Amino acid sequence: MAIPLLQMYKVARYIAGRKLRGDKRYPLVLMLEPLFQCNLACSGCGKIDYPKEILQKRVSVEDAMRAVDECGAPIVSIPGGEPLIHKEMPQIVAGIVARGKFVYLCTNAILLSKHIHEYQPSPYLTFSIHLDGNRQRHDESVCQEGVFDKAVAAIELAKSKGFRVTINCTLFNGEDPRDVAEFFDTATRLGVEGITVSPGYSYHHAPKQDVFLGRNASKQLFRSIFSRRRRPSGISWSFNHSALFLDFLAGNQTYQCTPWSNPTYNVFGWQRPCYLLSDEGYAPSYRS
Repeated sequence: MAIPLLQMYKVARYIAGRKLRGDKRYPLVLMLEPLFQCNLACSGCGKIDYPKEILQKRVSVEDAMRAVDECGAPIVSIPGGEPLIHKEMPQIVAGIVARGKFVYLCTNAILLSKHIHEYQPSPYLTFSIHLDGNRQRHDESVCQEGVFDKAVAAIELAKSKGFRVTINCTLFNGEDPRDVAEFFDTATRLGVEGITVSPGYSYHHAPKQDVFLGRNASKQLFRSIFSRRRRPSGISWSFNHSALFLDFLAGNQTYQCTPWSNPTYNVFGWQRPCYLLSDEGYAPSYRS
């Protein structure tokens, strides 16, 4: 696993404290969506389908800190839209880090070179760079040429400045396990701390609806990918996941919980995403 010892220790201490208090259910990750606006229009994402007045909304620094404190989770994942568009994102990140929470700032990295000076390296801050595959596959996924090369350059820049860097990868229908394995080799050679990977789940706003993986197809894909973990080149992949989640992806385990049921705070306020699991895939249904 690619999770640092400090993070494992603090999360374990948090879990122990919640159990000692008798809490049966508690959040491990807060999903903080500061905006829905993005500078890309990916085929598997439909968040920019919201009307203009919604895309122009932003979660304020004050509301973000209130959500972090109210949730209490030790980890905060910041997706988008594209978070680096948010003018107050450096203040939001700094406030979360000051609270001793681990921040995973998810970005397509197009704007990272422009804004990286606004952030300070910290064991609590990770840039999670979006890469869905090698050059051709990723550029097809984000529907724009040249984004893969920009992301790779941003990874190298962030690493040179001492930042923690991971990649986040979403796999869709029609993936070739051999190509995915080669991409994981590429990511490992880049020196990223770890790989976050998940199947693409059904999202009704997405412009393409035939790209999502059903549960059975997802299990077969991940089993085939993981069977290639012992690479002829000697490269070893590091995943930024628990073994529990990797077992779930391969269909070796089933759980009472759903895989991404994180409390979510966004421009609409508190949301509770309930991902409904079926043979057709994962269908998100937000509840207040």
